[in-house]
Amino acid sequence: MKCYIKIVNGQPYEHPIVEMNFKQAFPDIDVNNLPPEYCPFIRVEPPFLTAYQKNQTVSYGLVEGAAGTYTDIWTYEEMTQEEKTAKQQSVKDAWAVYPNWSSWTFNETTCEYDPPVTPPHKLLDDSPYQWHEETLAWRNSEETHQWNPATEQWQVIE
Repeated sequence: MKCYIKIVNGQPYEHPIVEMNFKQAFPDIDVNNLPPEYCPFIRVEPPFLTAYQKNQTVSYGLVEGAAGTYTDIWTYEEMTQEEKTAKQQSVKDAWAVYPNWSSWTFNETTCEYDPPVTPPHKLLDDSPYQWHEETLAWRNSEETHQWNPATEQWQVIE
């Protein structure tokens, strides 16, 4: 997606404009021959923050080696040791309330609990797999319940 950004006093001003919007807003400007107050802009996806990074911000700067082209510059902060410890404790406290599966272990790198058995595939929000602590196994929830028309309720299949 092509973008452009306005330059005021030699600095990027406001936010980049998508090419289609730019052409609609400024029909008299030739995007192949931009006036000095506009420059091409290269959009960069934000980096994925780890468990102990915070306060992600973006600013705009020149692309090295590409005169007159600007891009996103992403920055973030690392948590202090005290913040890491507080976050870990918060996750542990929440786990103690629910689900509190004793077989899972806390992973300090990800600040999450890991199951003793690798899930059958990457678990998504709509995954049919659920952890069963009693058997220490992943089960397909679509295969563990059936509808009972007599009681009009779902029943667990043993």
